[in-house]
Amino acid sequence: MAQLSDPQELFAHKLGTALAAERKVHTELGKMERRAQLPELKQGFARHREETEQQIGNVEQALQAIGAPATAHEDLLANAIAQQTEELLGRVDDSLVDAVLAGGAAHTEHHEIATYEGLITMAGQMGQEDVVALLQENLEQEQRTLREIEAVTERLAQQLSRTA
Repeated sequence: MAQLSDPQELFAHKLGTALAAERKVHTELGKMERRAQLPELKQGFARHREETEQQIGNVEQALQAIGAPATAHEDLLANAIAQQTEELLGRVDDSLVDAVLAGGAAHTEHHEIATYEGLITMAGQMGQEDVVALLQENLEQEQRTLREIEAVTERLAQQLSRTA
């Protein structure tokens, strides 16, 4: 991997990592939607998958705005969250699948929120207000999705505590 020598290169690399993460999330959301049992969770995954398509476009536009190619750089944490969720799904009873999916989704959203907050800070410091706007849109969608997942997780936890 080439040495990154200035903030612009670092920023482009981090955007590329966000691009890879969003592409991974897009794929995983399709799998999660198929596995989810709770209709509300299925619908949430489908809706966020559509939003993720827009988020991918926003990151690609951000890369274009700074004159960088839309090159994806592997996001090891996004991959690890997906792998951990998949491994756990292989170990749980069907009654716990939705809880595992919601937990994996929440982990992913926290990671994406932290990523976008950092990117927005960098873009702002570099005077890239058009990029800030694109990334802010993604951040707001991720925050809304996290709130929705947390609400579903709360209901799932209540249901599971009643059956325990």
